[in-house]
Amino acid sequence: MQVCGRNFTKAIINEIEEIVKTESDLSRRELSRRICQRNGWYSPNGNLKDMSCRKALVELDRQGIIHLPAVEKVTNFTEFTPTERETEVSPSVSCTLAELGEIRVKPINSRYTNESRLWRTLLEKYHYLGAGPLCGAQIRYIVESNNYGYIGALAFTSATWALKSRDDYIGWSKRARRVNLGKIVTNSRFLLVPELKVANLASHVLSLALARLPQDWQERYWVSPVLAETFVDPTLFSGTCYRAANWQYIGKTAGRRDGKQKNIFIYPLHPHWQKILSQEPEVEWGEMPRPEEPANWAEAEFGTVRLYDPRLKRRLYTIAQDFFANCEKNIPEACGCKAKTMGAYRFFHHQEVSMKVILDAHLETTLERIKKQQIVLAPQDTTILDYSTHPLTTGLGPTNGVEQHSIGLILHDTLAFTEDGTPLGILDAQCWARDPQKRGKSRQRKELPLEQKESAKWLRSFNQVAALQKLCPDTTLVSIGDRESDIFELFLAATREPTGPKLLVRAEKTRNRKVEQQHLWEYMAAREIAGALKIHIPRRGSNKARDTWVEIRFAEVTLSPPKKSSFSTPVKVWAIYVTEKETEEGIKPVEWMLLTTASVETFADAQKRVEWYSSRWGIEVYHRTLKSGCRIKDRQLGTADRLEACLGVDMVVAWRIYHLTMLGREIPDLPCTVFFNDVEWKALCVYVNKNPIPPPQPPSLMEAIRMMAGMGGYLGRKSDGPPGTQTMWRGLQRLETAAEMYGILIGQGPSPPI
Repeated sequence: MQVCGRNFTKAIINEIEEIVKTESDLSRRELSRRICQRNGWYSPNGNLKDMSCRKALVELDRQGIIHLPAVEKVTNFTEFTPTERETEVSPSVSCTLAELGEIRVKPINSRYTNESRLWRTLLEKYHYLGAGPLCGAQIRYIVESNNYGYIGALAFTSATWALKSRDDYIGWSKRARRVNLGKIVTNSRFLLVPELKVANLASHVLSLALARLPQDWQERYWVSPVLAETFVDPTLFSGTCYRAANWQYIGKTAGRRDGKQKNIFIYPLHPHWQKILSQEPEVEWGEMPRPEEPANWAEAEFGTVRLYDPRLKRRLYTIAQDFFANCEKNIPEACGCKAKTMGAYRFFHHQEVSMKVILDAHLETTLERIKKQQIVLAPQDTTILDYSTHPLTTGLGPTNGVEQHSIGLILHDTLAFTEDGTPLGILDAQCWARDPQKRGKSRQRKELPLEQKESAKWLRSFNQVAALQKLCPDTTLVSIGDRESDIFELFLAATREPTGPKLLVRAEKTRNRKVEQQHLWEYMAAREIAGALKIHIPRRGSNKARDTWVEIRFAEVTLSPPKKSSFSTPVKVWAIYVTEKETEEGIKPVEWMLLTTASVETFADAQKRVEWYSSRWGIEVYHRTLKSGCRIKDRQLGTADRLEACLGVDMVVAWRIYHLTMLGREIPDLPCTVFFNDVEWKALCVYVNKNPIPPPQPPSLMEAIRMMAGMGGYLGRKSDGPPGTQTMWRGLQRLETAAEMYGILIGQGPSPPI
């Protein structure tokens, strides 16, 4: 639970209750300081975040989550009466700025000084808002003139949390605002005694205060502000002094607090203030708290999503569950009612929602699964998302160079698999629309550097895997690519860091690579056969799936950089030459040349690398599930950006369907309750067995998967093999209906989505 910017887990709340129960005489201040110390809540200057914690504790107490001790009685300060020299100004004194003498803007460092009490007295007497209280971090200034004594007061405080006009003007994201909001300060009080009439005095005092404000704020809070803001009530003031001091008007407040819309003025304290405020920090895994007791699979999977509005989080959980339970249906049918449908459309239209935000949360959960494995395979591949049936959707581009009417998006993604083929999650996703103006200019594109070509997608995905490898030092990640990924820059990146991920690529024959003055294929064909291996070739087009024997040769080779490149350093890799011994008529024999940075010293090593590459077809199964199972081509959202945000949810749903399918093969004997709740598995048994009384014990996971796949058309014959993703997603939809009806009949209401 997040309250007032602080993350209160269940353990922290229990700790607070225990402290309050055992130490009843503990004050709220002492309690908040102790909580800050135990959880490491410190400001940049090293002080405890005592006030924000205390505010959060009060809110938790108001909600009835905790019960705080009674408030201590506050002792009033001694009343302060300023001397005549300190406040007296002749009525309606008019003079020039020079006649005032030197004007000093002095910070007040303690509330116990005479100047602090004078500051309060002046504001209570003359300012329409009084002296406070001031919120958050603050610096107070007293204004003094040599010839007329104390003539004014100012105060700067923490910035307003959310302000539409200001936030739109800055152009920062919610995450950038959360991180950089401390670099904005608010001029919350500005007073000059009204009896003093001096031209340009107000703008001069503002300039003096702003000139010293960044350094004063830095010394007190260890943060250097780059922007100042203030609010002017237009019914009382015109803001002339701010305009004269070069403050800029940018809009109005919403007026929710007191019903009055106020004018917003800003003043830059740094020449590059907008760039500084809009800069987003690098993603820190674990930054967002994970739900301790997630209510469903969607909350467990997306619990760390960086959407700071809890309503957006709840909407994401609902959409993911609806999409999973009704994966073959369009958005209105999947959501089930008008309210949820409109909520889904608003969600994908929201400026803070993107494919990256959604998949980053899934990636954090995926990392937890990866860390439990010794070896994780990470194949990457490209697929075309065809939206030609929605020509009015903006932001799409051509998907190939042949059919002019074919439009859509290009998706290049990387998945994590165990060595047994169970998908662990999505590691990277790049989605873009091709530029229609560049169609048919392949010859010109060849002359461009790699960063400006689509081929850079392979290097970007590998760099993402390399970044994740650092977070999983006990797991070996292996990046796998097909012939299109055979580019020298990729091998160079893979050999640059010894502790980085391994690389396994199928070589492209037209590259004409040479080893010891021989063509690579000829060089490897002359090597001695190390052994034979039986592999499975999946169905492709009209060719059926088959098992076949292949011969394996391997050797360490040196790859020379391309002739026209700027690279000069050759790269040493291992080559594995795989050839099929015998094939049926009409079937093209297998001939693979695999290049890898993983050492191949023995035939067993070579066999393992070939098995790794064979698992690359798992990503093609995933793409088929994404397109056919989730029916992404039926999504109608108007723009490519919204399609990409929706695609983020669909990708996780497709992964979960595939994950459930493979999990039944990997751990078939586990109880099905690891994936299905009580209503779901009982409804499944009742529906399949045609018996209104469910069994006393839940079936195994594999049994439940076979029953659910049977609802989707799986026959379960001996020659059929285990259920596939297609029958799984069909069965999921029927199970959702059966579970809802079963829940109604037993009096539990509609079952939540699986």
